[in-house]
Amino acid sequence: MWGVRVLAGIFALVGVAAAALYLGMSRADLRIAAGPPGTGIHRLVKAIAAANAKVHPRVRLVVVESDSLAGSGRDLEEGRVNLAVIRSDLPPPRNAQTIAILRRDVVAFVLPPHCGVDSVGALSGHAVALPAGSAPAEDERLLDRLLGYFDVPAASVRRTVLPLDAIGRAVRDRQAAAILAVGPIGPGVVVDAVASLARAERGTPKLMAIDEAEAIGKRLPGLESLDVPAGAFRGRPEVPGDTVTSVAVTYRLVASRTMLDILAAAIARTVFTMKPMLLEATPLANQIEAPDTDDKDPVLPIHPGVAAYLSNGDQSFFDTSESYVYVLGILVSLTGSSLAILAERRRRRQTGRDRKLLLRLVEIAEAAEEADRAALAALDRELHGLVATALTRQAEGASGSDQWATVAAATAHARHVIAGRRAALGEPDGAPADPRPAESARGPATEREGM
Repeated sequence: MWGVRVLAGIFALVGVAAAALYLGMSRADLRIAAGPPGTGIHRLVKAIAAANAKVHPRVRLVVVESDSLAGSGRDLEEGRVNLAVIRSDLPPPRNAQTIAILRRDVVAFVLPPHCGVDSVGALSGHAVALPAGSAPAEDERLLDRLLGYFDVPAASVRRTVLPLDAIGRAVRDRQAAAILAVGPIGPGVVVDAVASLARAERGTPKLMAIDEAEAIGKRLPGLESLDVPAGAFRGRPEVPGDTVTSVAVTYRLVASRTMLDILAAAIARTVFTMKPMLLEATPLANQIEAPDTDDKDPVLPIHPGVAAYLSNGDQSFFDTSESYVYVLGILVSLTGSSLAILAERRRRRQTGRDRKLLLRLVEIAEAAEEADRAALAALDRELHGLVATALTRQAEGASGSDQWATVAAATAHARHVIAGRRAALGEPDGAPADPRPAESARGPATEREGM
């Protein structure tokens, strides 16, 4: 019976857990890797965590620092964090699925006003300057991929990493033919690079057009085409002077594919509905967007829970919550019913054994009234065996107090009858068995077999 009670307790706890899930999940910490501190994306994630603490205090986002965005991806892949921010052009974690797009960055080749370089392919034999403090290692890797698309050997293009205040002068002094800056449309590293070059050249920088951007996005996973509007990086005079097609990368909040759909949907819902709060912390929060549910990107697919939420809205989110509760409730109910049936069958078997024991005790008492010495000794031995069986069952808890009281009464009655019969045969109570019981007992049995 103890085993049944323990299992019943376990399933009661499961029911409580299901209720907690429905009411908004119990207190939990979700670790999120956000790359190196000090970057714009790290500040955005910290703002998300702070806003989430106000909206959902029971589910806390703990921001974890890493040496790079590639390191954030490794942390997710190796299970050290629950969520991570990754850049789409870097090798993605094998278990990553998209929750939200936090930012879309332009891959901007900023050129001086009078420059003979007008395409990525024309960079061969020249140098490219990269701003320090952003992600120069990742940007160099991205440059190598773009050069490879245009069949330009990576070794033919020199790179120099410089502070933003010196990067414009380096281009002016022909130490570099272009600046490669990867940043958002709005305040960020591209705007700063354009401003640095404009001050150094005393003219209006240009933005290199990459007309092959759409084809590049199809061949190089993680890159996509983006039309940069006029004046995106400088208002007067405008930079670029007209809409320019370029390549873009995305910063994505991703989770492991093993994350429950309901939890992924809840995180997405929080991020998308918190944008007004986040804008107070950083204007770049305005770039947060939902992933395209029709995008069949095999590299960074959308999480199924987020896809369901985006397709059907809040109703789908709450329906999903209820479905988890209903499924858990059905499982608990079915398991409880099965346990009840097993317990009832066990009780019936025990009751049947107790009934047989009682009937035999009554039969022993009846047989003892007319038994001879040999048969009486055999009945006494059987009575001792039945008493031992009853004691064992009582010690194991197989018999309840009511059954034990009945068995004890029947045992006492049988002993009383045996003692009375011994007295009638002239034997003292507790006398040793007759030395001839076996012969006496075998005789009638032989006669019955002959019949």
